[in-house]
Parts: sequence; structure tokens; C-alpha cells
Amino acid sequence: MKEIIAIIRMNKVNATKKALADNGICGLHAMKVMGRGKMKVDFSVLDELGVTEEIGSILADGLAKGTRLIPKRMLTILVQDEEVKKVVDTIIKVNRDGNKGDGKIFVSPVLDVARVRTAERGREAI
Repeated sequence: MKEIIAIIRMNKVNATKKALADNGICGLHAMKVMGRGKMKVDFSVLDELGVTEEIGSILADGLAKGTRLIPKRMLTILVQDEEVKKVVDTIIKVNRDGNKGDGKIFVSPVLDVARVRTAERGREAI
């Protein structure tokens, strides 16, 4: 089993969910996250959209321009080993615009899983 974690743009979540569902992958979790990559970002685009940094409001002057955090969505998907390529390829196909900030995908092994309701383990629990 593998856990796929995808960090994507906020406006790509619905298209990604639909594409995954069309490929038979319906189970996922989505969370609002804030972060940034290693590349410098043109924040004027975010300013025009009215996007603000939530964490910056904690500090008196907010965070420095160069370290602003960008709102993203994190999807976590648990799949069998043989489905990893299909899921990763689908996420890339939907989210790849060729621009900085298109996202990242991480694939990690999962040692075990248990369904709380039925106490099923492993493959049956997914």
C-alpha cells in the first residue's frame, strides 16, 4: 500500500477529484494548507486576487515578502501499489500548467491500515 500526498493549487481541487473519480479513485482527504517552495514567487498576482496570508496576521507586520506562505490544498490518497502510477499520472495531467507552483506529489509506503468500523486490516480496509 502507498500513501500519495499531493500539494496542488486551490482552483484545481474539483478537476482533480473528478479526474480521479473517473479513473476509479474516490477515496481521498483534502486539507487547506499554507506553504511555499524554494523558488521566488511573484506575489503581485496573489495581491491582485486578494489572497492574504493568514499566518501573517499573527505578527505585527506580517511575514517578510520573501517568506510569504501561499494557500494550497493537500490531498492524501491511500492506494494499492499497482494504482500508484495511475493516480500520480492523473494528478499531474490535471494540475500541470508548466508554471512555478503547479504542485508536488509525494509517495510513501504504508505498513498497515485498519478500518475502525469493521476492524478489517490491510487491503480489505482500503
